[in-house]
Amino acid sequence: MTGDDFGLALPVNEAIVQAHQHGILTTASLMPGARFFQDAVARAKEHPSLRVGLHVTLVEGSPVLPPRQVPNLVDEKGYFSTHLARAGFMFFFYPGIRKQLEAEIRAQFEAFRKTGLALDHVNAHNHMQLHPTVLRLILKAGKEHGLKAVRLPNEPPVRSWMAAGTSIGSRLVSRAFLSPWIVLMKKMMDRAHVRYNDFLLGMTDSGSMTSDLVIRFLRHMPEGTTEMCFHPSTHRCVEIDATMPEYRHEDELRTLTSEALRGALQTNGIQTIVFSDL
Repeated sequence: MTGDDFGLALPVNEAIVQAHQHGILTTASLMPGARFFQDAVARAKEHPSLRVGLHVTLVEGSPVLPPRQVPNLVDEKGYFSTHLARAGFMFFFYPGIRKQLEAEIRAQFEAFRKTGLALDHVNAHNHMQLHPTVLRLILKAGKEHGLKAVRLPNEPPVRSWMAAGTSIGSRLVSRAFLSPWIVLMKKMMDRAHVRYNDFLLGMTDSGSMTSDLVIRFLRHMPEGTTEMCFHPSTHRCVEIDATMPEYRHEDELRTLTSEALRGALQTNGIQTIVFSDL
């Protein structure tokens, strides 16, 4: 049970800690370039049972390095692109950008190392670890920073549709498009001796992980290790509205602290773990 965007905003940081203290959240993914990164680190140190990973951010955010060192990755204001497809195209086809990508990814690993927190896992904002260039650089830098586990964005379309009851077409299309990249990810991570989850729930339904939906997910949970990702917040704010205006952040916090959800985990015989347990 992972809370993404740790460090993005104070309400997000507050929600992640609440969801861990009073709910079922087990891990959080930390954004080193985010404005409230240090606040998130301080909260994580106050709650050592919350395991923390690195949320590599290369789109929709700010770099750790000064913008002048990564000019091809940022706009005139020093922010990463909000156009995911365009960014992915450039990462793949422009060799000069790869040096800047590698430098920024290394800087984010180094920023995490300096926190003194144990590295539970690594994933990337907007699942950019699916991009083979990005994943290769994450694995390369991670080898020097104790990387042991990476999120595999492998959503089971039929099972997620059985729970959600909506968007079967988009789930199947998404799976068909992502399948070759998921296969490649597995091969690259196996070669690097990096562990990963079997499945991920919360991709198609990102921002709408209500209690009722998550309980239905638990009833249709596939065998193996499944990660559920959430984006909780105590209230709305400028930072989350900039890129996730339609997300139901407060509802996701209520989901994570729901007694009904805790009971559903027990009823379905599901054990909550962290990536370090893989």
